[in-house]
Amino acid sequence: MKIDGGITGLTGAAARACGLEADGYDAAWAGEVNQDPFLPLAVAAEVTDRIELGTSIAVAFARSPMALAYTANDLQRHSGGRLLLGLGSQVKAHVVRRYSMPWGRPAAQLREYVLAMRTIWSSWQDGTPLDFQGEYYRHTLMPPDFTPPRHDFGPPRILLAGVGDLMTRTAGEVADGFLCHGYTTARWIRERTLPALTEGRKRVGATMDGFEVANTPFIITGTEREMEAALPLLRGRIAFYASTPAYRGVFELHGWGGLNEELTALSKAGRWAEMAGLVTDEIVDAFAIVAGPDELPARVAERYDGLLTRITFTPPTSLARDAVADLVERLRACC
Repeated sequence: MKIDGGITGLTGAAARACGLEADGYDAAWAGEVNQDPFLPLAVAAEVTDRIELGTSIAVAFARSPMALAYTANDLQRHSGGRLLLGLGSQVKAHVVRRYSMPWGRPAAQLREYVLAMRTIWSSWQDGTPLDFQGEYYRHTLMPPDFTPPRHDFGPPRILLAGVGDLMTRTAGEVADGFLCHGYTTARWIRERTLPALTEGRKRVGATMDGFEVANTPFIITGTEREMEAALPLLRGRIAFYASTPAYRGVFELHGWGGLNEELTALSKAGRWAEMAGLVTDEIVDAFAIVAGPDELPARVAERYDGLLTRITFTPPTSLARDAVADLVERLRACC
């Protein structure tokens, strides 16, 4: 299993990336929450040689396929072929009201988005006339002056994020990997994610061989005091995700569907403080691994062996630098 870390923010990105590479991590991921996900990776590419560099995730519908194709192509060249392009659709409210962009049928639109980018990259690399015409996107103009220089690294690998079956099957069809939502369980991955991915791969005559399945699981580790302090925050985070109707299926699979509705009602009423108290120990155990550093690799193997190809893990602040590198190696070897 590959073990990945995260980069938060442009300031300090170089030091963080160097630290991750020195500690033996396999990749550094930057997300798009309150930052641009690509700028930290451009900095990280300058100061690292080995680790992969990924977006987890970039909001696809906030950009046109052409704009993102240029950015990803530049980073792929700049990093020497180390880019992992993680994409997600986000939800309608954010796409329409935050980004002021159009919203369609998200799985169908994201499928077309990926195919449009692949057509653009092929046009740049092979010199074929650009001609992509779909329901959501059309790209038919590419004058020579606007064609980037060719490089030898090929297009970046694309990983799509999702939860539901339709988006997951779509990832299996058109992507090189899948980013599980942090709000998921091993049972959901086993019973819903992997079968949907396999079905998507079969539709295009492919198998799961070489297909990445990545996750950023809820992991609480460190000293007893650190773990005790982190648990209330974890309960609140699970409650927040569970209140989102789009993620209701995960709770329903475990028989907690009624709690979804209660949490949604509380969130709409702004009663956020009450929500975490509804997340039971049973729910925490299903979503999270709570274990000290010595026990953690065995617990990760018990839960995810055979399900995932990579996880993102942030060590506790109390762990010494040499102990971090040792823990990363033990996690990598556990599965």
